[in-house]
Amino acid sequence: MVEEVIELIPQVLVTRKIGTLDLTGGAPELHHKFLDLVGKATALGVHVIDRCNLTILFEPGQDGLGEFLASHKVEVVASLPCYSSANVDKQRGEGVFDKSIAALQQLNALGYGHEGSGLTMSLVYNPQGPSLPPDQAALQADYKRELFEHFGIVFNHLFVIANMPIQRFGSALISRGQFNDYMRLLKGNSSAANLDNVMCRNLVSVDWQGYLYDCDFNQQLELALPGKGRPHLRDLLQSDLQGNIIRVADHCYGCTAGQGSSCGGALHN
Repeated sequence: MVEEVIELIPQVLVTRKIGTLDLTGGAPELHHKFLDLVGKATALGVHVIDRCNLTILFEPGQDGLGEFLASHKVEVVASLPCYSSANVDKQRGEGVFDKSIAALQQLNALGYGHEGSGLTMSLVYNPQGPSLPPDQAALQADYKRELFEHFGIVFNHLFVIANMPIQRFGSALISRGQFNDYMRLLKGNSSAANLDNVMCRNLVSVDWQGYLYDCDFNQQLELALPGKGRPHLRDLLQSDLQGNIIRVADHCYGCTAGQGSSCGGALHN
């Protein structure tokens, strides 16, 4: 089934004239078809985004990964919870910050993050607790200053994304007795102005079996795309999703609260 899904992706990109393929994981680079899929998509003129955890560049068998991404002008989006080692290692594990910095420097050396290079590299920030993200523009300025002054690192954008009250984060909130307070925070700060730009209106999430979801958060919750049967990637070869009903639940307040939140960061600055 997985092989079928991988083979379907380029066909759907062509049939639906889709301009962007966003690959995420875990670590999507570990899939044995990653290089082949990226090559086929970019050959079609599709813009490919790799949601990279940075440390993957130093894993066995990943030699030349950075050069491959650069040669195909793949956009790199990488999570970096903070510009200080203490905070990152506390959240991700000992030594992760140093490896992440080394990976960013390696990508910079290939041209990533430099204006005019055509190689876009963005970083992602999530709050560590049950709070709304800070102003994206202000935090981006802090990141750019600190990373350049201390490590000589440059990047294009910082994406600030709210924590969704689901899965591991949701369970942690429940265990600490903070879940209801966090939901009240999200609902109380929800803005109708964000509804026009939420990501579920212009993307579709595909799981490893090819089933479709309105976003990757719905995918994590196994809230399938509304429709007859269980909509699958192969269905897009016959029809598109224009006008399809979007499936929503309480966690959706995470995308509409405050400045808004999507896979591309804040909806409003």
